[in-house]
Amino acid sequence: MVRPFRAAYAAAAAATVFGALTGRDRWQWATKPLLMPLLAADVLHSGDVAPAERRVLLGALGAATVGDVLLIDPDDDRRLVAGASAFAVMQTGYSVLWWRSGARPRAAVALPRLAAWLGAGALLGAKAPNLAVPLSAYGATLGTAAVLASDPALAPAVKSIAGTNLPGRDPRSRLGAGALLFTVSDGLIVLRRLFARTARSRRLTEGVILTTYAAAQYLLTDPRAHAHRPTRTRNDVGRQ
Repeated sequence: MVRPFRAAYAAAAAATVFGALTGRDRWQWATKPLLMPLLAADVLHSGDVAPAERRVLLGALGAATVGDVLLIDPDDDRRLVAGASAFAVMQTGYSVLWWRSGARPRAAVALPRLAAWLGAGALLGAKAPNLAVPLSAYGATLGTAAVLASDPALAPAVKSIAGTNLPGRDPRSRLGAGALLFTVSDGLIVLRRLFARTARSRRLTEGVILTTYAAAQYLLTDPRAHAHRPTRTRNDVGRQ
């Protein structure tokens, strides 16, 4: 099946990353706001997603569009906090989708993310106390969505390691990888804000942030991953 909107998304993402790496802000202003609308168009074009799930997914992508525009200038703390608020709405929408699909939190998946969240919050509290509360609040929504996306129950026929599915041909098996990439991207935003001092290091870090972010959204919003709802068995519940 030809998927022109996802192909266009890949092209827009590549242009956005190039603009970040080379300091061409105009490129980002031209292409970054197109990313989530292109994924939304793919969702509408595919017809795979049930109406209730489609509404949640489109709402999440709308919130992500607002966040994308705000974070074109990631060195402005006010825009950073506002962008995090928009992405918190998106992460909440994703959590609703994973929950409806049968995902539930598992200790093996949640504990490492809880430790990372606490560590990031402590680092922000020490280095940027004005950002600690709003970014930690966003981190809670990110962690919740990531834990649910990593539940093997979303793709029960796929092999899993350490409580997370190995990405395979089943699009649902790639949700955990997408959530991990999103976590890496957001973690780098914090590290960039706190430790990147030169223009070159900021540009390079921003390029990696956008690359991991674009890949994460590509995996998380695949309509085929939202086309089926796995049935949780008694054994699935017992393994939590």
